[in-house]
Amino acid sequence: MPRFSVIVPAYQVQAYLHQCLESVLTQSYPDLELIAVDDCSPDACGGIIDEFAARDPRVKAVHLPENGGLGPARNAGMAEASGDYLIFLDSDDTLTPDALRAIADRLKETGEPDVLVYDYARTYWTGEAIRNKAAAQLTEQGPAPFRLEDRPGLLRLLMVAWNKAYRREFVEREGFAFPPGYYEDTPWTYPVMMTAQTLATLDRVCVHYRQRRRGNILSTTSDKHFDIFEQYDRVFAYLEERPELARWRPLLFRRMVDHLMLVYRKPDRLPRRSRAAFLRRARAHYRRYRPPKLSASPERGGTPIGAPVSRRARLRHAFVRFGAHRTFRAVHLALAVRRRARMLARGLARAGRDAALGLHYRVQLRLPLKPDRAVFAVSPGGGHGCDPGALEAAVRAHAPHIRTAWIARPEHQHTVPAGTRRLTPGTAAYWTALARARYLVGNADFGHRLVKRPGQVFVQTLRGTPLKHMGLDLQERPAAARETDFARLLRGVDQWDYVLSANRHSTLTWERVFPGRYRTLEYGSPRNDVFQQATSADVTRLREALGIPDGTVAILYAPTYRDHRRTQRTALDLDRVVRRLGPRFMVLARAHARHGGPLAATGGRVVDVTGHPSVEELCLASDALVTDYSSIMFDYANLDRPIVIHSPDDDWAAYQASRGTYFDLRAFPPGALARSEDELIDIFATGHWRGSRSTQLRTAFRERFCPYDDGRAAERVVRHVLLGEGPEALPPVIPLAERHPVPSAAAARPRTPLATVPQPSGPPTVTDGRR
Repeated sequence: MPRFSVIVPAYQVQAYLHQCLESVLTQSYPDLELIAVDDCSPDACGGIIDEFAARDPRVKAVHLPENGGLGPARNAGMAEASGDYLIFLDSDDTLTPDALRAIADRLKETGEPDVLVYDYARTYWTGEAIRNKAAAQLTEQGPAPFRLEDRPGLLRLLMVAWNKAYRREFVEREGFAFPPGYYEDTPWTYPVMMTAQTLATLDRVCVHYRQRRRGNILSTTSDKHFDIFEQYDRVFAYLEERPELARWRPLLFRRMVDHLMLVYRKPDRLPRRSRAAFLRRARAHYRRYRPPKLSASPERGGTPIGAPVSRRARLRHAFVRFGAHRTFRAVHLALAVRRRARMLARGLARAGRDAALGLHYRVQLRLPLKPDRAVFAVSPGGGHGCDPGALEAAVRAHAPHIRTAWIARPEHQHTVPAGTRRLTPGTAAYWTALARARYLVGNADFGHRLVKRPGQVFVQTLRGTPLKHMGLDLQERPAAARETDFARLLRGVDQWDYVLSANRHSTLTWERVFPGRYRTLEYGSPRNDVFQQATSADVTRLREALGIPDGTVAILYAPTYRDHRRTQRTALDLDRVVRRLGPRFMVLARAHARHGGPLAATGGRVVDVTGHPSVEELCLASDALVTDYSSIMFDYANLDRPIVIHSPDDDWAAYQASRGTYFDLRAFPPGALARSEDELIDIFATGHWRGSRSTQLRTAFRERFCPYDDGRAAERVVRHVLLGEGPEALPPVIPLAERHPVPSAAAARPRTPLATVPQPSGPPTVTDGRR
């Protein structure tokens, strides 16, 4: 008996079926059967299913003699199922990597519930992926399993069959089956959720829900959408048969009205001639199923369950209640006219404001510079930090006569120190500061509208030591360049006066890929000063703030951005990594700024720290770094703590082809090199991550890339640029052998490897701008 029966009905999806079936069969959890149902599809779906069945014994091919629709096809699949749990997957969707392993683990953790609800992300033909907006309902916090009464918010999720795993014995005992017609998920999902004695949640995206550009059934204009009325008839008939569920009637009624209005309002579902008739049917359903006031009595199912109705929802309910088709159209038209009028007014106001600010800026450019003013920023309007943040702090310490200002969007202004002026991008004060300040410091340009005045000094910090190709080298890397305007880039370079560099490699690279008249200051990276200045007390404080238990090895996982992928995905199954390593280890997962979301859901021993304001603090709190090709490795090496590079062969080849690197990282790594997830686990399990070979590699790496990061880089820049001191007057560089960065919490503990590590049951499968 397999653990999972994955049921995939197929009809006219030949272009997507291969990817769907492969996503199931390549799961790292192999204990499954795949039941693929050919719903008498006129295209090649039947042949594709037979091909998969011929090459993999886990595939059962079911061919229906006539087309019956999604509901009957799923029923045919259930009749063949023998697994402990049923999982439904539409044939144009896919399971995410390691989804079944995560589902199996959660089922075991929660005591084999009747239903496990997991998350999904909508994936668009453009490559964009957006996670379900109601994902907060899937939190794993609190007791599990539970009943629906304990978490009624689960009914706010999309009521579909494919975001859940169902215990087959429960489904068969209750006699659940799918009806024919459109919206067949409705009379399946509501009864299942209300009847289940035990429910659990998994806060993880397990399904990629494809949003097809054309061909989606529910986006087809047809009178078949009238099927929704019969489906809700079935739902309320189920309630009538079970008085103990009567308390759910108010909430289901509300969901029904909202669903009917959704169908009515969608422009691509109902034929124009049928819209008035649809609203009349909706009015009849409203009157038929409108619930009476229920008393809290056992025979009526207890206290009614519902939620407050918003004003907009009450208005929609009124349209359904009275079947006011013409009124709805009139109100809808009036609202559309009002929206357009507001948009026009906002556009005119914005144009007037931009013109006024432009005039204000031109006036300010004619006024004298203020030699005691300096403006700092990180792109794009981020919080206080990175190299500009370290320099701003150094200005206050070593040149207190200079008044500093920081450009930050409102949501980041709380990070700006109290003694520093806050500037909001696009305001009059912002343009005044850019026009009048003598010093401009940033890790990117200040925009194409900036006019660099004679006498102004622009210090460009850039973003760390480059491993991947940058600047003009991207002209032959279209995936990475993304239509970069190189002429505009060079106009920005012409405004730079100084460029900071941490090592000779960076100096040679910057001067070639950003050719200009600036002077390179090979003084080190100011943001890395903190690594030499921090104390053990700082490390203890940071670990406590992040919730890292005593005796735990905290691994900072910080991968880089993949330019060649439209959608970013995590290369490691972090839950599996910590599960294999055991309770001594935890992972701090930090996504790249361009990743577009967290790497992992916070829970257990994997903590997402993408939103943490300081990557330097995360480095100090951690015991080791795991990365791929992120430039964070050059900064982390200053701590003289272990670094492990995770670089599978195919990933390295793809990254080299799409982005390119300035040297072969795998031939000159800063520590141990893992070519697979299992190798990575083994490196930590055996202690190789901090062994003698790892130390030798890190020492050579530091000698090449960390010659000047001695804790006084920011001071050297301030003294030279703002105070005018010559090179001979600057603080001398402390040699590597004489530096003593604060040790990690793990460095003081005995180095005893794990005694045993269980072998895998199957094949292995944000930040500042520094990466």
